Amino acid sequence: MNLLPLPAFSDNYVWMLHDGHAAIVVDPGAADPVFQALDRLGVTLQAILVTHHHADHIGGVAALRQASGAVIYGPARERIPQPFVPLQQDDQIQVLGLSLRVLDIPGHTAGHIAYYGTPADGAPLLFCGDTLFSGGCGRVFEGTPAQMLTSLQALAALPAETQVCCAHEYTLSNLKFARAVEPDNAALLHHSALCERLRAQQQPTLPSTIALERQINPFLRTHVAAVIEAARGFDPSIDPTDAVTVFAALREWKNEF
Repeated sequence: MNLLPLPAFSDNYVWMLHDGHAAIVVDPGAADPVFQALDRLGVTLQAILVTHHHADHIGGVAALRQASGAVIYGPARERIPQPFVPLQQDDQIQVLGLSLRVLDIPGHTAGHIAYYGTPADGAPLLFCGDTLFSGGCGRVFEGTPAQMLTSLQALAALPAETQVCCAHEYTLSNLKFARAVEPDNAALLHHSALCERLRAQQQPTLPSTIALERQINPFLRTHVAAVIEAARGFDPSIDPTDAVTVFAALREWKNEF
């Protein structure tokens, strides 16, 4: 099984998984990068997986479906181009011989979902849209900080070796903020230097792993004393014993950063 991030727009990734014959793509905000990859690889499009309704994740769905007849899967509680197979927590789908479990992860949008599964020949895969980024998380647009934190904690509880396939190349800006929160985090400093080198070579910083994100991502570290103190530095009124208020302060700080 081959996993590819297809760049789209200025900083999106359309994730493609293929076996040399057929392919699936996740969150195709634009169709052209997918058409080009299908042609280059000589594979056919079998399915399209959508995590949420934002235009930069669904903009290419209609053209790809018309050209390929691919089956569309998406969140049951969001407006996805019809027809599509509506999904919610613990639903299972079979694509390319791979079983993927659906996780409800509201916060960025009200009905946001993720897809999680383990190929026979590799580590588990997580397609998490705009909820979890490397070193960061999505903005809380339609949900609440409590919902977003619960969603992030559910993702953080996945196996350490899980490959985290985020939908944007936001890593450098996220790590800059993370260093402001935890300037003495050795793992964070080491990974930041690696990512700087990758981007200088125009290479993706993704996929990440759950193990790495537990070490470097402040939004998964609301229980860590240094992160709590940094959040209190931004908003002294927060309750340091309440992870939701710590998270909300971090997210507001990041919004302004």
